[in-house]
Amino acid sequence: MTFILLIFAAFVLSAILSRIIIPRILVVAFRKRLFDVPDARKVHTGVVPRLGGISFMPTILFSVCFVTAVGFLFGKHLDSQVLAIDLPEFFLLQCGLTLLYLTGVKDDLVGLRYKAKFVVQILCACLIPLSGVWINNFYGLFGLEAIPAWFGVPLTIFLTVFITNAINLIDGIDGLASGLSGAALLVFGFLYMAHGIWIYAMICFATLGVLVPFFYYNVFGQVDRGRKIFMGDTGSLTLGYLLAFMAIRYSSYHPESIPYEDGALIVAFSTLLVPAFDVIRVMLYRWRHHKGLFSPDKNHIHHKFLAMGFAPRRAMVLIVMMACAFSCVNIVCVNYVDNTLLFLFDILVWTLLNLWFDRMRDQHKAAGL
Repeated sequence: MTFILLIFAAFVLSAILSRIIIPRILVVAFRKRLFDVPDARKVHTGVVPRLGGISFMPTILFSVCFVTAVGFLFGKHLDSQVLAIDLPEFFLLQCGLTLLYLTGVKDDLVGLRYKAKFVVQILCACLIPLSGVWINNFYGLFGLEAIPAWFGVPLTIFLTVFITNAINLIDGIDGLASGLSGAALLVFGFLYMAHGIWIYAMICFATLGVLVPFFYYNVFGQVDRGRKIFMGDTGSLTLGYLLAFMAIRYSSYHPESIPYEDGALIVAFSTLLVPAFDVIRVMLYRWRHHKGLFSPDKNHIHHKFLAMGFAPRRAMVLIVMMACAFSCVNIVCVNYVDNTLLFLFDILVWTLLNLWFDRMRDQHKAAGL
């Protein structure tokens, strides 16, 4: 019960700090004229500061460390398992977050070449298997169980970079990246609480706490009053890396902390199916049409919803609800359906949904709406 109270305290403290910091970021952004200027690909009108993500990592780290220290002072000592396993992972996670945070700040302030950003992402991704966290079991997916390090470690690095960029790329309309991330963090928070891994549950809820005030300013803030803000690459890279770590850590088989759980891989990554599948679909589209794989376009899932005639806010809500539906169905069905069949079912549903979206978009265009 005490640990639950500490987790709740981390959530509240993080939300309060974020609420205090974001208005001050807005003041600095307007004084220094640090804006995200509209262009043909962007939905917003008017200049909007893009430095909201600067508040994320410091607030999360402060909240988790402060609450953990207070709990320690009041007698809630960390056991030997946490000291031996979770703390090294936690420290290397913070190292990766710090590198990506600094990279995002530079990109948001003065710009950064994609190749340089990609190199930093790979370096940060390597820190996860270095901490002993890597995908070492498929839990029956495609008939595979335990997998060797020579395959699991590169797969872990690839998935970390992939998910980090997926969250970055889906940050296209107000509230979408923060909404999808918040839903995933809520699931991960409860999953880690169920297994008694309190440090990661606390990180999830502290991150969720920092997103609550940001979501309000991002979605409901008014441009003409200078109250709207974007998370920028600083925020999206932070969230993407955190979510990648949480998914990989939960699906990594560690009998000393999480017992073997059939379908752990499906459960962990079901929270990220929408941004992950969307990036894969867009990459395939660009490849089929002989376009650069990293060339910007308007083919992401939120662009489809806008082309169907949905307002940005309604599109955001529907996409987040779709992501929650995928996650809930997978979590419920994983104990009753074969992992491979469930994964193929996810792909089939996603494909059919996108074909339906394409049809609705074409009908909307044909009607001249």
